[in-house]
Amino acid sequence: MPQPPTAPADAPARLLRSEDELARLPASERIRYRLVTADCRHHANDNIAAYIRPGELDELKAEVQARMQEVLRALVIDTDSDHNTQDTAQRVARMFVDEVFRGRYAAMPAVTEFPNAERLNELMIVGPVTVRSACSHHLCPILGKVWIGLLPNEHSNLIGLSKYARICDWIMSRPQIQEEAVTMLANELQQRVRPDGLAIVMEADHFCMHWRGVKDDQAAMVNSVMRGAFLKDANLRREFLSLLSRKT
Repeated sequence: MPQPPTAPADAPARLLRSEDELARLPASERIRYRLVTADCRHHANDNIAAYIRPGELDELKAEVQARMQEVLRALVIDTDSDHNTQDTAQRVARMFVDEVFRGRYAAMPAVTEFPNAERLNELMIVGPVTVRSACSHHLCPILGKVWIGLLPNEHSNLIGLSKYARICDWIMSRPQIQEEAVTMLANELQQRVRPDGLAIVMEADHFCMHWRGVKDDQAAMVNSVMRGAFLKDANLRREFLSLLSRKT
């Protein structure tokens, strides 16, 4: 007799829980419960800040620390007598939540937008912006540069140059693949600035190639997103690409 399908082991039951019941769950389960009941996707590169309550990130770090300690134990590392690894689990947990994956857990940084009072409509380029991310396949670093091209119109919003770097950091500080990261960045900027044209180029080194696998330390990946005028106007696209400054 066929058995009914079962939910994944890490999925909370789809039933309403009281606040008292939720309070007894680990922070990760409480957050996951809110995401699942809201039918909200929570892939590695999704931001879930809206579902995290005050104080839960500290609890989450404690959970990650405990699990990381078990990983070290499974790797047969004697963290009790090895002074170099005694605090490694705590350091890794803090690094994941507060730093390299912060774009998942922190809200979008505040970005002041200004009206295009002078009706600027000429090409502007921002970059190279240094970005750091992590491959969602192996959690190895991705280190690179991003260039952003904009063709504003009279209805566009203008934002400060430093804000482009803040938005890039927020998007990139998550486990992901480069192709999706550039598309997410383009979506965010398109929604905020509303330009006639948007172009993004990213060039990055992937340590999942440098450090493991083929161990090729020369290979880099370059990809781009072209929208609006940059997609339709070949001359504008060529102008943007010719002006990119590949500083080493």
